[in-house]
Amino acid sequence: VSLVKEFGKPVLIEMWDKKFFYFTLKWEFNFVDNLDKASALSTDQIDVENAERYGITYVDENGNKKYPLILHCSPSGAIERCMYAILEKAYKDEKSGKPPQLPLWLSPIQIRLIPLSEKYIKNCEDIAEKIDRECIRVDIDDRNETVEKKVRDAELEWVPFIVVVGEKELKSKQLPVRVRSSGKIEKMSLEKLIESVKKKTEGMPFKKLSLPKLLSKRPIFVG
Repeated sequence: VSLVKEFGKPVLIEMWDKKFFYFTLKWEFNFVDNLDKASALSTDQIDVENAERYGITYVDENGNKKYPLILHCSPSGAIERCMYAILEKAYKDEKSGKPPQLPLWLSPIQIRLIPLSEKYIKNCEDIAEKIDRECIRVDIDDRNETVEKKVRDAELEWVPFIVVVGEKELKSKQLPVRVRSSGKIEKMSLEKLIESVKKKTEGMPFKKLSLPKLLSKRPIFVG
């Protein structure tokens, strides 16, 4: 009753005559997803069994060894629930006319470089090396495809920043950056692009790209 008063939200309470689980009480936040179904995210539980199961003990004030209660406090749920919530938000954005996307820090590829032709692949590799040194995931679409198809494929992969590199871009040092969040192409220097990504991902986890930088070197899955 005190929890209900604390949160001030509608509550469904389920009671059991017998204890079926390792906890005596649990509560969770639910929300209505894009399919109009109730889904659980946060979960807290008072665990009365696993301390004994895993040999977790403490000594009380009388010197007696006892098994503690364990509080499972999971404000964001399991990693699957986190991904579920992120994809739910992306779908909601898409329904409202916005481009679906992952948070920038979580996007598998943060910047994709597209050479205007084969002779600019080496230039893209040099640019990618500078970007990679700044802990930003970058790759290069060096496949034997049209620029239009490469851009389209990058959009289908939800790549946040797409950059086409040719002679004009190398001479002017101004890159045409296709920004997914706005749907616009912004002219900026490489330094400004790097600064923009680093600012938006500041304080977030980073893991290096686990795939080859060149798309032509990656495995292709069919079927």
